[in-house]
Amino acid sequence: MLLYFIISCLSFFFLSKSFSLPPWASETKTLLSFYFSKSLFTKTLHPTTPDPASPVDHQMSVLDLPDLALDRILELLPPSGLSSMAKVCSSLKERCVSDHLWEKHLVSKWGKVLGPAAHREWKCSLSSSYHLDSPSHQIGGHPLGFDRIISLIRSVSSVFLNDDDNKRKRYAASSLPLDATMSFYLSLETGRFWFPAQVYNRENGHVGFMLSCYDAELSYDTLTDTFQARYPPHGRRAVAVEKGVTWERLRAAPIDASPHHLHVSDSLNELKPGDHIEIQWRRNKEFPYGWWYGIVGHLESCDGNLNHCHCHLNEMVVLEFNQYTVGSRWRRTMINKRDHREEGNEEEGFYGGIRKLSCKEEIAMWTRLWPSSILE
Repeated sequence: MLLYFIISCLSFFFLSKSFSLPPWASETKTLLSFYFSKSLFTKTLHPTTPDPASPVDHQMSVLDLPDLALDRILELLPPSGLSSMAKVCSSLKERCVSDHLWEKHLVSKWGKVLGPAAHREWKCSLSSSYHLDSPSHQIGGHPLGFDRIISLIRSVSSVFLNDDDNKRKRYAASSLPLDATMSFYLSLETGRFWFPAQVYNRENGHVGFMLSCYDAELSYDTLTDTFQARYPPHGRRAVAVEKGVTWERLRAAPIDASPHHLHVSDSLNELKPGDHIEIQWRRNKEFPYGWWYGIVGHLESCDGNLNHCHCHLNEMVVLEFNQYTVGSRWRRTMINKRDHREEGNEEEGFYGGIRKLSCKEEIAMWTRLWPSSILE
């Protein structure tokens, strides 16, 4: 093993002189260079005489690295690298499956699409087989149940074991805990775990959902690096399924609440012309809310001159949805910010709570999704 390790390191050093390397590789090279140079320097100055009573000379391994250096190397490894290192021995496996290493990868890849609801769903799936075996977690008649997730985690754990039968028995005693962060990561990567999030412009940008964001359950497809989305039923309408949803169209829900609950707005008195907002809207009271992008406009009595505008002092607020053509019934609506409740009717739908957008990234996202042509 030592020979294999040294050859790998020497190859790594030589190749690094010819090719540009990512930052983590450069740092790893520095750490290993420091350790080996220190080791060789020490042995040169203080040569040791082999002990004739010892049947086998001591061989250096990666575990001889100082804890700080080894931990730093493991922190720089990608998930595949951690998985490979975990196959070496039980000591490295214990280090490589630790939560603090996998939490970094979980946040890095999944942080922007995992909200509090997704974490609750995961914890619930660990304590209740009913949750993942329910019809809401089946697609095409094939259940994605808790038992299959257990099988997945166990199979991954078995991959970590050495091929030697004796070592296999020793390592098998410590299986990967199901509540480990690594288990969560693997369940997301394999698409076994359906998690709640929101999708921009649902159903492949259907014109009826342009510049909106709706709740859905997502399953990841590692082969295409896209997602399958399942939207909750709308009244009598069956569950809608969309494939090929890209990362750019996903976000964690900004409000941790059911899509059927009316959001209680806390920024209505701050609204003024030009502010960017999202407002809840649903076709009828049987439907869940979606979030729709709009801008606060001026009252008809205002000429739009900011030096003389007093629209923000009025109890009525104008909301404009400029993706629709002038004259469209969807172009403009008004709400009372003093006593705002769900407003609307069966013909034009129902408007709910409002979020004032202050984050530039959120506003930029809506701008990127702007339709190429005005909607009717």
